[in-house]
Amino acid sequence: MHIENFKVFADLAASKSFSQSARINGITQSAVSQQLRSLENHFKVQVLDHSRKQFHLTCEGEKIYESIKKILHEYNQLTSDLREMTKLVDGTVNISSIYSVGIHELPEIVKKFLIDYPAVNIRIAYRRSDMVVEDVLHHSADLGLLAYPEKTRSLEILPFGQDSLVLICSPQHPLASSEEIPISALDGQNFISFTHDMPTCRAIEQIFQNENIKLNNIKEFDNIETIKHAVEINAGLAIVPAATVRQEIAQGNLVQLRLSNCQINRPLAIIHRRSFVLTPAMRKFIQLLTDFGNHDENTEFSTLTQQPQ
Repeated sequence: MHIENFKVFADLAASKSFSQSARINGITQSAVSQQLRSLENHFKVQVLDHSRKQFHLTCEGEKIYESIKKILHEYNQLTSDLREMTKLVDGTVNISSIYSVGIHELPEIVKKFLIDYPAVNIRIAYRRSDMVVEDVLHHSADLGLLAYPEKTRSLEILPFGQDSLVLICSPQHPLASSEEIPISALDGQNFISFTHDMPTCRAIEQIFQNENIKLNNIKEFDNIETIKHAVEINAGLAIVPAATVRQEIAQGNLVQLRLSNCQINRPLAIIHRRSFVLTPAMRKFIQLLTDFGNHDENTEFSTLTQQPQ
């Protein structure tokens, strides 16, 4: 047996998907099936039960999977240690990121990283928050980048900073000429929001609830670009990450409204599996991301920071 056979099977068991295991390992689905048969022939047991709609591991398959995870962990740890000893920073870092961070904030960091470590290949997938978590848990991504991380026993959470959320409107909106408005002025306004199952939406709703503000939620979208377009045509106000609207504000297509005495921030974090062995390249990337975020580990994130009167 080769270590590649073990990895393909481990990814298959974790993702419960032949196509996903194939994609992770850069092979075809038929190759995954062949490696699975090779594993079963070697151990002379059946590892998958196909009697249900979605396959699951047999008792023997579970036993093999648990042992293989330990073998892969030791192998990955050895590989990482040897790279550290030789000061070698290479390989591939697979990242799953929420759109706002991956598209609008990550490019500058990746550019700097690749200048410093040209032997590393960075792959980025742009996903919803829930899919970022799934990608990491199912081995599709080494690292996940998201906002408002939720603690779980399976994930390690590494805060790396926070970004500002800003209130935007169309230049034609009645509030567009206001230099500064109190948050209470939003009561009863038409509002474009992220879909309710997204953490950023829930955090914003909690802020309004704390301030006893009721909005007229007329549209919900899971795509930041769609939200911006809806605001541009004056369908309503929206609160979005500042980095995602810098260009539109500079071009005059959107107006940023300043909320008096308050600033809305959201915490950002890197996630990875607790049992996952980080390569030198992954550790270097995490360090660079943390440096860019300028995060003080002794400071707790808050979603609503009151400014001095």
